[in-house]
Amino acid sequence: MSAAGAVGAVPAPSGRPVAAERLPLRPELVGVQPYGAPQLDVAVRLNVNENPYPPPPEVVSDVARSVAEAAAVLNRYPDREASQLRTALADYLGHGLGPEQVWAANGSNEVMLQVLQAFGGPGRTALSFTPTYSMYAEYARTTSTEWVVGQRRSDFGIDVEAARRLVHEHRPSVVLLASPNNPTGTALPLATVRALLEATRSAGGGVVVVDEAYAEFRRAGTPSALQLLGGEQRLLVTRTMSKAFAAAGVRLGYVATAPEVVDALRVVRLPYHLSAVTQAAATALLAHADTLLARVDDLRAERDRLAGWLVGLGLPVAESDANFCLFGGLPDRHAAWQGLLDRGVLVRETGPDGWLRVSVGTPAEMAAFRTALTGVLAAGSPGTRSDQTDRPDQTDPSVPLPAGLEAT
Repeated sequence: MSAAGAVGAVPAPSGRPVAAERLPLRPELVGVQPYGAPQLDVAVRLNVNENPYPPPPEVVSDVARSVAEAAAVLNRYPDREASQLRTALADYLGHGLGPEQVWAANGSNEVMLQVLQAFGGPGRTALSFTPTYSMYAEYARTTSTEWVVGQRRSDFGIDVEAARRLVHEHRPSVVLLASPNNPTGTALPLATVRALLEATRSAGGGVVVVDEAYAEFRRAGTPSALQLLGGEQRLLVTRTMSKAFAAAGVRLGYVATAPEVVDALRVVRLPYHLSAVTQAAATALLAHADTLLARVDDLRAERDRLAGWLVGLGLPVAESDANFCLFGGLPDRHAAWQGLLDRGVLVRETGPDGWLRVSVGTPAEMAAFRTALTGVLAAGSPGTRSDQTDRPDQTDPSVPLPAGLEAT
């Protein structure tokens, strides 16, 4: 019997948009497809920015021991404040932070959703700058928050003066800034964050969220917005353990901010939102931060080799402070994506038209990617154009990227 026909087999997602013929669905959800990158069984998966290195055996043993201790009392609800975990997160972040300044949830996705639940909502606006993480728009939609976007510059940075004008025009209650940005890998200067904090303050006092999901992969000398937290009550800096900590399966995200903001997020959180197992696993992983982060240096070096190789092919490459590279020069990027997939390598079709994003993998995985891309380009279907350095259309900052250009 095939896997599809096996007893108890779970059918694959249909991929169909949500219909409303027999359901009282919210109008804005009609026709919407669930978010998600392709999950395909291929030899080399470089499409969702996972850490390619699993935790080493000694870390696995410690996590298993901590989870076993939690399992012995699964009949009881977990610590709803995640006190031990938040203390460990604050210690990891440093910058004089205490546990009262840190909040944790099921991935940074839930943190962001809680931010929009607390500070967004009907009659309020959230603002960001495309191309960026496409889930931001979904958080806004889910919370009935108006969604406004400006365009990034041709180098994928943010034009500060244009951003100030947009803030004063729309008076957002939430500004979302990814740094390093997904899908481009671009990090923002602290001066840009300061400028948007000041603009938001003068426009009515919204909060500014700096999404640092990829912060541990920054190049030397690239600052973190954590440095600005001291005197900024309305600044939130989000992080995740999915990437640098090789813990995508744990689903643990967190935010550093003022205690008053943490209290606001506690109001909208679901009861016991972090399981005892999640808390135990994440706390154990944090105890091995030095061991786990040692691999980050390897991934940075691999990223820089990858970027240099792509440039050597004559392809435009966005400067990256993350664990991926966005590269362009592809007149038919879907054909290029399919050609890579046909050769056993899965990357992400995301960002501006003509560009693809590739996660940094092991040396063997990157060798497979280089071989596959060389074959795709040699086949001539997508080709390369030395003059193709086109970026997102800069003419209308209110227009988001087309649907389907998701970034995980």
